[in-house]
Amino acid sequence: MSGSLQRLMSHLFIFWKWKRRAHICLHPGATIYCKRICSTMIEQDLIEIHKRKLSLWFSHLPQEEKQFGGYFSTEMMHVDPLILERKPEERAGLLSSFVKPQASVAPSLTVDKLFETNEDHHQDRGLNVLLYGAVGTGKSTVVRKLILDWCAGTTLTNFKLVIPFSCEDLGQLTKVASLRDLISRKYLHLKNNPLLCGESNKAKDILFIFNGMEKMELDFRIGSTELCSDPNEALPARAVVVNLLRKYLLPEVSVLVTTRLSALDRIPSKYVSCYAQICGFNDPNRQRAYFTSRLLQQSGELVQTHDAQALVELLYLNLQRESQLAAACFLPSYCWLTCATLHFLHFTDAKAPIRTLTGIYTSFLRLNFGGEVLGKATVPNQDIHSNLMLYVVSTVGKLAYDGVTYKRTSFSEQELEQWIGGKTKTDEELRQLAVFRTDVLDFFLAPCVESCKNIPTELCEHDERRYVFAVPAMQEYMAALYVVLGENKSVLEKLTKQVSLAIGQATEDVSAIINIFSKFIPLRIFAVFNLIKLFPKFYEKISIRNKGNIARTMAAELFRKEDSYNEDVLDQVEKNLLGVHGPPSKQQIEALPFELYPIFMGGLLHYSNRVLLKNLGCDIQSVTVAQITRALRKYLVREINKPQPPEELMDLLVLLYEFQNPRLTAEVLASIRNICLHNIRMTPLKCFVLSSVLSCAPPSYQLEELDLSSCLLTREMLQMLSPAFRHTRNLNLQFNSLAPDSCILLRDLLKDSQSCVRVLLLCDNQLLDSGASLLLEALPENQSLRHLSLMHTSLGDKGALELAERLQQHTGLQELNVAYNNIGDNAALRLVDACREHPSIDIVHLYLNPLSDVGKQSLYVRGIPKSRGSGRRVRVLASVTEGSNLSEDWHPILSVIRENASSWERDRLKQQLKVFLRDLEWGRQQQQSFLKKLHFRRVEKGVRQTLRMLENDTPHSSASAKNQ
Repeated sequence: MSGSLQRLMSHLFIFWKWKRRAHICLHPGATIYCKRICSTMIEQDLIEIHKRKLSLWFSHLPQEEKQFGGYFSTEMMHVDPLILERKPEERAGLLSSFVKPQASVAPSLTVDKLFETNEDHHQDRGLNVLLYGAVGTGKSTVVRKLILDWCAGTTLTNFKLVIPFSCEDLGQLTKVASLRDLISRKYLHLKNNPLLCGESNKAKDILFIFNGMEKMELDFRIGSTELCSDPNEALPARAVVVNLLRKYLLPEVSVLVTTRLSALDRIPSKYVSCYAQICGFNDPNRQRAYFTSRLLQQSGELVQTHDAQALVELLYLNLQRESQLAAACFLPSYCWLTCATLHFLHFTDAKAPIRTLTGIYTSFLRLNFGGEVLGKATVPNQDIHSNLMLYVVSTVGKLAYDGVTYKRTSFSEQELEQWIGGKTKTDEELRQLAVFRTDVLDFFLAPCVESCKNIPTELCEHDERRYVFAVPAMQEYMAALYVVLGENKSVLEKLTKQVSLAIGQATEDVSAIINIFSKFIPLRIFAVFNLIKLFPKFYEKISIRNKGNIARTMAAELFRKEDSYNEDVLDQVEKNLLGVHGPPSKQQIEALPFELYPIFMGGLLHYSNRVLLKNLGCDIQSVTVAQITRALRKYLVREINKPQPPEELMDLLVLLYEFQNPRLTAEVLASIRNICLHNIRMTPLKCFVLSSVLSCAPPSYQLEELDLSSCLLTREMLQMLSPAFRHTRNLNLQFNSLAPDSCILLRDLLKDSQSCVRVLLLCDNQLLDSGASLLLEALPENQSLRHLSLMHTSLGDKGALELAERLQQHTGLQELNVAYNNIGDNAALRLVDACREHPSIDIVHLYLNPLSDVGKQSLYVRGIPKSRGSGRRVRVLASVTEGSNLSEDWHPILSVIRENASSWERDRLKQQLKVFLRDLEWGRQQQQSFLKKLHFRRVEKGVRQTLRMLENDTPHSSASAKNQ
């Protein structure tokens, strides 16, 4: 601004010098020339100020864009949608959403091309371009990009001034104002711009943009809107817009109007120079360009870039198959939803603000329907239907709720007519229904392009056209919103509510009158009126019971028995977006589960989502939330006390995370002592969910066991889970992808004074000697550890010797497992000697190590004290035999081998089992007792069956293992 002021002052100084010189020379031509130069310079400076202000304003991204980490700008993430020029007679033949245009369709245009004048155009009249499209096709995004490009000087260069208006803002104005006043109210720096004076044809270099024309009631009838050609005359805002489009006011200006499909006929075709339809992304390449611009613009980290590239490739493969996702992503809005969901699933950052899946869907609706209305209701008591989002909930939500109730994902045209149309009675309802069908219905529902796998056979045989929700999760979200808002009440419940409100208001007036008359006429009959007051209280009890039913439905749907063996909901969401590669499983062929439905119901009760919904006209009262929460805690605690599969437990954690209610979460966690997530494919998001949920527990809360075995954990995930580990006594991290650097985090965990880890299982992680060395650094400062398992961690002699040296620094360890490593005889002997000198270790696992027969015999002898009363006995599990006798722990050794046979190296296991058979045969020959020989043969039989299982590569049930 300071530079602009300096230039302005310099221009004024030049003008003063020219004026002074003109006075001296008394030459009138010089004065005119001087004024013209000065006016031009000032005009150019004001336009530059206007461009900078517009650029700052339109570069501001919505709050929802922070979902992507804030790394984007409009230029980086914009992809031009398909824009087709339409003739006036073609505007009724709309290109349906979700249907690809044919190859004969004209090539896509850009908005600036629409303003290129042709030979038929009159030079003194500007162009009126009407850009229309369905909800979600990207009209506002195109306008924002167009304005920014004009500010940068890359488009619309034939216009000196572009003045955008929001029709939603103009529609709220109640006072009359002139065109120049409307401009100066929003753009003060343009108040005295000479281009707006109305003289000659200066306004030909101006482009007005009116975005969202459907939000203004334009009336082109002369009897309703008077003519006006003076830009300084005060009129209602809609009259100013009408006269601009009539070309009666500043006829030389050009106008760009954007609107929805239902408002096309509000502007007579004689006032429209060009119709242009914005059709979204008509091919997978545009969709891929959008996904690439969004998902690849991360923080620049190489790991995230590789993950994002893989996501884009999977998405593109799914789009190329012309899947249901490709049909949904015809609309750029659903491309945004897809990117936001994938960003949430794969790039969750512990340092970023809390994001929830329910919040993403709520924000998605706010972006597309914020401030949208069906039109002003002209019928009394019809205000509820003037809000578009409430209308969507009462129609589309009702359809979604019926589908969730009866486990259906597709709907016929007759069902759409039944649920969406309903029984309309008034002209106003018919008008609203027509607007809704034209603008909104295709936004939520699309023709089914998938096979008939989820459709009843009788419907497939009739080849009836079916409709599905554009994104499967949207059906569950709308059903949840329908229930939480109380739209699923019966007619009796709704009537009871209306009667309660009416009686509640009437009793206040009646009570006041009765109190006055009772002082003069103390009749007992007045006591009868007090019965009226009981009805609102009776309704309140019914309402509380209804909220309890909602909570019971949430718990029942979350822990439904037939859904117990499905994948967790986060994996289901991901597969819906990325598709399923390879032959479908039996579960995928069957009807899809609706497990997001109860989770969305919990997420909608969160305060931030309720605020967004209130802005949309959907108010969820705090009293309702409190009633549902109280009932929900009881039902969740009841279900948790029953054994739950890992997938169901993960869904419960997601529900508690989506709810974002620390008090409820702490009360539910009080009933949980074991969290078993075995075989769950953990992701950064799931780790963040687990950590966030456990962080709500009080400091005194402790988990008996946290089982994260076979979860594909990495070091980054361990870092996110570190707060959760502090609440855990038995920590199972077996069969993961932990490397030596992961031991740094585990070392810090064991050093933490607040840590209560008693059992740490690290089997089948490639920790190596370096990782074990890092882990052992925590022994001097840790007093809680009792059982440490380093089985199959590639531990060698070096690691075993260091372990033997450091054992004396920890006095509480009781069991040490270093089986299935690369430990030789000497290191094993040193380790057993150190364990025997240790005050508390009583068992050491050394089987499946490359030990010689002499070494195993020495280990057995070392574990036995030399004389009774001197030293301690340390049980050394090196083989199924101990010398010439059977080991007491032969069964656990074989059980461990059977359980891990599928993941361990088969050749090495078979070699070790043959060594066991040789030891058993030698030991049996040393026995004189017939019963002991039978016992040896029984063990030999178990070893041979295990060996046969490995050779035949067949799985072995745990039940048969227990019977051996």
